Amino acid sequence: MKTLSRLLLSAAGVALFAGLRVNAQTKAKAENVPTIPHTSVANFFKLPSDLYFGEGIGIATNSKGHVFVYHRSGDTRLFEFDANGSFVKEWGIGVYGIEFAHQVRVDPQDNVWVVDEGTNMVIKFNPAGRVLMTLGRRAEAVEAPAPAPAPGTQPRPGWGSFNRPTDVAWDRDGNVFIADGYNNSRVVKVDKNGRWVKTWGERGTGPGQFRLPHAIAVDRNDQIYVGDRSNRRIQVFDADGRFLRMFSIDVPASPGTRPVNGNVPTRAALCNT
Repeated sequence: MKTLSRLLLSAAGVALFAGLRVNAQTKAKAENVPTIPHTSVANFFKLPSDLYFGEGIGIATNSKGHVFVYHRSGDTRLFEFDANGSFVKEWGIGVYGIEFAHQVRVDPQDNVWVVDEGTNMVIKFNPAGRVLMTLGRRAEAVEAPAPAPAPGTQPRPGWGSFNRPTDVAWDRDGNVFIADGYNNSRVVKVDKNGRWVKTWGERGTGPGQFRLPHAIAVDRNDQIYVGDRSNRRIQVFDADGRFLRMFSIDVPASPGTRPVNGNVPTRAALCNT
């Protein structure tokens, strides 16, 4: 339940509206759905007077209850707070792979991982804040940008590189799973030493295909849950990428619900996302 709660909260875009095509997967019903226990604490975070939050993109906690917030402002920044909300420190100042935040996660050993959509990198910090591993590579400013793909086509995924990655998770053996992401429409598996093992997925609507894998989580049985955002579903795989099952969350919006930006999309607009 903890894994599913984390995935559902991270993949907010997965849950959309009823009446859409389900593609033979199980359809979740908005009946007898338990409320996730929570407490609202006003002004919990206590920032120094010269620091400010930007757009909060990722949030995670470690075993001590410390909170990590990865946010976008004039510069993407990673802040640590203690269990009472007091500011502890900023992580990754000047790190080359921090540019445009997307997610922060903490693994079972309290290592802190950030997924940076702008630099196409995943960075592992030890609990003291020292960089232990980098995955992917930020393009050097002196290099000419890669040519844009032809209209209507997707860029070709590369081995060892990401294209706007979104999230990261781990299995019991320490293997790393990265949702890759906005442009590559795949999952990447890397071993605990940073060696690439395999990838699976491509852009599409069938089982094992993705249209924006936006969140990823691993349960106690090492099953991999992928929030397939634009397909409005969660797909489940084993640790080797074999498809197991999938389910949609086509839950109707409450009457009067308004989106943050724009109007409530029509069914046609959602189906063509």
